[in-house]
Amino acid sequence: MKEKIRKYIQANRIFSQEGLILVGVSGGADSVALLFILKELGYQIKALHCNFHLRQEESDRDEEFVTDLCRQNSIPLLVRHFHTREYVAQSNVSIEMAARDLRYRWFYDVLAETGAQSIAVAHHKNDQAETLLLNLIRGTGIRGMAGMYPLRNQIARPLLCVSRQEIVSYLRQAKQDYVTDSTNLEREATRNKIRLDVLPQLATINPNIINTLSDTCAVIASSIPFYEKEVQEELEQVKVSDSEMDISQLQGSRNAAILIYEWLKEKGFTNAQSAEVAESLEGTSGKMWESRTFRLLKDRNRLILQEKNKKPGNQQIVQEEVDSITETGPNIAYFDKDKLKTPITYRTAKEGDWFVPFGMKGKKLISDYLTDIKATRFEKENQQLALCGEDIIWVVGHRSDNRYRVDKNTRRIIKLTKKERGSG
Repeated sequence: MKEKIRKYIQANRIFSQEGLILVGVSGGADSVALLFILKELGYQIKALHCNFHLRQEESDRDEEFVTDLCRQNSIPLLVRHFHTREYVAQSNVSIEMAARDLRYRWFYDVLAETGAQSIAVAHHKNDQAETLLLNLIRGTGIRGMAGMYPLRNQIARPLLCVSRQEIVSYLRQAKQDYVTDSTNLEREATRNKIRLDVLPQLATINPNIINTLSDTCAVIASSIPFYEKEVQEELEQVKVSDSEMDISQLQGSRNAAILIYEWLKEKGFTNAQSAEVAESLEGTSGKMWESRTFRLLKDRNRLILQEKNKKPGNQQIVQEEVDSITETGPNIAYFDKDKLKTPITYRTAKEGDWFVPFGMKGKKLISDYLTDIKATRFEKENQQLALCGEDIIWVVGHRSDNRYRVDKNTRRIIKLTKKERGSG
């Protein structure tokens, strides 16, 4: 097994022979085997052990075992204690997720402090098979089917080439003890249900199920660069930015659904939502989808993304008195100063707002005006107005009010200019 792991490390360029390797050691069979194999292969190692204080005496037993093991084998060791249940209460996450967050946060802190090349963890083929099934159950794209990687983000997994059975056999032959986490036999966690129930059932159909699923992950992982290259090339062919997609361009693609999925995957939208967006391309305008952090709007011939709770553009209105009208544009408005009886104030549009558009005599609802100029729902929500008292004198960036216009009798002129903050 040691030779198999050595070749796997070399083939996947997991470690260089120079430099420190941090090894996560729980005291279980997998991490104990990993520690000794890396030591036997001649790598410079340092063990890291986490005590989450979740299993009372058993947690302290594990720490004591790892401490004795490292001392007897002259392996440097760092131990960190965590108040895991307090973290769960503060963060509103599961105990499993809390332990994972705390563990890897500390691992990366030690990595930065020591300058080590990577952190080795003891995931093996069985873990890979469980990960694939877990991702499929939760709903995953192609990347989830790739499972865990031999090396990613400085987390190294040199045991992905061997099974749990091989690991236990290795320790038995070496007459090396290890500890057992009693919670691994509980069925509360989904991963444990997969390990204890699902995989044994699948093994009755395919006795080689662990290798089959692990090999599938490896094949998919090696295919992803080709997939991503094709996706990127097609995304470049359609009019897409970080915040918008052109629907007519999408409709010309046979891969619209996957392009939408790839565009939305990092924004928290589910697979089902991405599929619904793809099915709605020819539907009516105004449909909205929401993830935890983003909103997606179908607006006429565009899909528009907006981050939630993000304030509208960083803009300001500059007010000045001028002698004459010298320049015009949507971001500039002029008013008869003597008609402005109160200071100018600003707010966003709300239901029922109206004004008298420049050049007209009748009232018009702001909402109808914004619809006429094809403003998006997002733009309507953030539309800024300039007011004199209760009167709306300017739909900022668009049209001013006819009642406050400059005319032949105007003696003094107020100019308002919308500018982005920081611009000249």
